[in-house]
Amino acid sequence: MKTIYEDENIIVLDKPAGIAVFSDNNSGLMSALTQSNPELKNVGKSPRYGLIHRLDKDTSGLLLLAKNNQALSFFQKQFRTRGVQKKYIALVWGKIKGSEGVIQSLINRDKDGKKQRAYPCLGPLARKTGSRIAETSWRKIKEYDKYTLIEALPKTGRRHQIRVHLAYMGHPVAGDKLYFFKNQPVPKGLNRHFLHASGITIKLMERGEKIFASPLPEDLKQVLKNL
Repeated sequence: MKTIYEDENIIVLDKPAGIAVFSDNNSGLMSALTQSNPELKNVGKSPRYGLIHRLDKDTSGLLLLAKNNQALSFFQKQFRTRGVQKKYIALVWGKIKGSEGVIQSLINRDKDGKKQRAYPCLGPLARKTGSRIAETSWRKIKEYDKYTLIEALPKTGRRHQIRVHLAYMGHPVAGDKLYFFKNQPVPKGLNRHFLHASGITIKLMERGEKIFASPLPEDLKQVLKNL
């Protein structure tokens, strides 16, 4: 686990894929971090000690932790008020028309409780109880034979938002085992979903705005080479 940045208020980590933030058997990321940094147990509530936001188990990239309760409140407010800019790199199934766009929908938990589902913002489905507005901008980076590499910028922070939105527009994230299409192929060498939290722009306490970046991991670089 690589530390990108640390000061008296925040820790910025580069999380590898395959590590759950929380785990029932106390083997998750937060369990390991609180063992090596016991002071985190004084920040926030168990088991989210100091956690400002979260990433899915198979999503790699930037993850932020607060080191005190004042910092936790400060940074979480930025996320709630959309003062944080997040960037993700995703490889999606199919060729996306156009070079950029915006996906806007309502998102709500599916009946099984594991998945999220997107609904149009207008019409009868828009009245579904518990639905929340979600918005993701995207731009095309490179097009392959059967895939498109994009940069996604979520304006809101709903659970699984990018994965749900890309499937909603007909282009699921490559390797996604939850939001996939029937008979959707998986690129050679890809052993998880192709989604990486590559950038965060956030205002630090008393230090002004700062941009953090995480390069594409080697396993995802190799998938692109294989294509």
